[in-house]
Amino acid sequence: MAWRGVATTKVVAIAEVVTLPLHLAAVSKVCAICGKKPGFGHHRSHSMVATNRRFDPNLQRVRVLLNGKATRAYVCTRCLKAGKVQKAV
Repeated sequence: MAWRGVATTKVVAIAEVVTLPLHLAAVSKVCAICGKKPGFGHHRSHSMVATNRRFDPNLQRVRVLLNGKATRAYVCTRCLKAGKVQKAV
């Protein structure tokens, strides 16, 4: 039976942070250089009904030099074209 006005608390164990390889981790749609994220808007049908959609940035998985070490990162094409990234060979 639930009582009104009585707050309950949960004890949650603190989990250890584990880093996964890129092919196993869920990758967010965020540029590693400029932080560009998806934009949100609407689809507009012929009858002008608005349904939600999202505009994802054009991210490419490239080998870049970070701190003198070659790593893979997701970088938007705008940063690649602007030369903000030093590619690893």
